[in-house]
Amino acid sequence: MRRVVIIAFQGVQPLDVVGPAEVFNTAARIKPPGYAVEVVAPTAEPIRASSVSLAPDRAIAGCRGSIDTLICAGGTGVREAAKDERLIRWIRSAAKRSRRTASVCTGAFLLAQAGLLNGRKATTHWSACAALKRRYPQVQVEPDPIFVEDGGVYTSAGVTAGMDLALALVDQDLGREVALEVARWLVLFLRRPGGQSQFSAQLAAQAAEREPLRELQAWIPDNLDADLSVPALARRVAMSERNFARAFRREVGMTPAAYVETSRVESARIALESGGEPVDGIARRTGFGTVETMRRAFRRRLGVSPGDYRNRFNRQEAA
Repeated sequence: MRRVVIIAFQGVQPLDVVGPAEVFNTAARIKPPGYAVEVVAPTAEPIRASSVSLAPDRAIAGCRGSIDTLICAGGTGVREAAKDERLIRWIRSAAKRSRRTASVCTGAFLLAQAGLLNGRKATTHWSACAALKRRYPQVQVEPDPIFVEDGGVYTSAGVTAGMDLALALVDQDLGREVALEVARWLVLFLRRPGGQSQFSAQLAAQAAEREPLRELQAWIPDNLDADLSVPALARRVAMSERNFARAFRREVGMTPAAYVETSRVESARIALESGGEPVDGIARRTGFGTVETMRRAFRRRLGVSPGDYRNRFNRQEAA
């Protein structure tokens, strides 16, 4: 039986705790003995989480012995938790007796504060990546992936990404068939690979202040095979090219070209995940024109080629 210890604190995000716990407990029911999951906190008192209260199994002082998987949850209270020197010392010590260490969402800040991410690649919730990079410059922050592994330390993106990471760990421990069965029991439509983008183009971008630009943002994903050059988009909102490009970047937070490319990659990604449409057909339909253009965009945005991306999902279905 593998011992999984999840660290919670006042203001924790409940799904960061319960999501991975359900994955591991479901795996244990499918292939016993599997895992034994326990939740620990600085004290044994009930935790005021962001939406519901949680009761830890024990205080950190009572959590002794070897650990298979140590997981730091995240949440709105992580800033205060990172100031708790006793908690940080305990995390640093517990990691030494753990086979692997992980974080969910902003739990990466606790690992970073304990020095466990120094010189390592890591990710966190997309909205907190800039803060993680600024506060801990020794950490190589990867803002896009759903989860990252570096030297036995795993970090995942926001909230439900913790379940994706837990499934990947179950895959490592008990095999792909068990992990896929867990996903089916928990009605998780797809097991997302770590390299998949953690948020959509629409979530990554800000909503423009001006109504014509907001309407354009909504129109672009439905017309990816149209002429989406700056001149064409500027004409659509009746603005000069220069004024349009400056206003779009200021209000949306990225250039028109970046927004278009991200939208095209997202649409192509979904097509690769969900069907057997030829890659060249997807490239044409999503406005890339050629497979090579789409390949370069995938490399920039996701770090993998379209073929490699599709193969990940084909291997899962075959299993």
